[in-house]
Amino acid sequence: MIGLDDLDNDLAGWLDRTLVAPGVLPPERFEEAFVAIVTGAATDPDDAWFAFYRNTLRSLHGTPDPGGTNAQLKPVHERAAALTVGSALELGCCFGFLALRLAAAGHPVTATDITPGTVTLLGRMAPRLGLPVDTVVADARGVPLPDDHSDTVLAVHLIEHLEAPEGKAVVGEAIRLARRRVVVSVPFEDEPHETWGHVTTFDADRLAALGDETGLPYEVTDHHGGWLVLDLP
Repeated sequence: MIGLDDLDNDLAGWLDRTLVAPGVLPPERFEEAFVAIVTGAATDPDDAWFAFYRNTLRSLHGTPDPGGTNAQLKPVHERAAALTVGSALELGCCFGFLALRLAAAGHPVTATDITPGTVTLLGRMAPRLGLPVDTVVADARGVPLPDDHSDTVLAVHLIEHLEAPEGKAVVGEAIRLARRRVVVSVPFEDEPHETWGHVTTFDADRLAALGDETGLPYEVTDHHGGWLVLDLP
């Protein structure tokens, strides 16, 4: 049985390597298995989730296991944090680890995701962690927030989960919501990673084409995946 001290986001990679990739667990059952393992580690599910968050944040801010999922996330989150100016709005936040990092750095943060359960979980865990994060359930293609809501709007490892036209809609929505900067990050993959729910692949040229379509000044860089940064006039 996995104990509270063992719970962190590396569990996702372990499940993928040991059960999904060999064909033991279908990709569509991944989330169910993940939640069952986490919540089974304590009598009170919130105690298990708190341990999961606490351990993951400690790993992401420290030295993760080189072969784990956190080691892949750490440089992406560090780069996103370095690019964030002023207040931040994260689209597709999932568990909200990046939003929590930004809050810890002193940025006013709003985190959104389309999955109500994930947003509600983040809303419960952030206060226990002592980190202020506003949460909103929202589809990133149409966020119920006003224009120019935040200085920086981030879509980090989000649009690869969407078909190309929907990804463009997310970028357009991010531009509407941003006062100063939009940060888009994607993995560079030859094939979409099915376990993670990826459906669209990107390379530097596809990111540049996305930037061209906005008509805004932009930069495309490669740092543990691709980055499109749009600066608003």
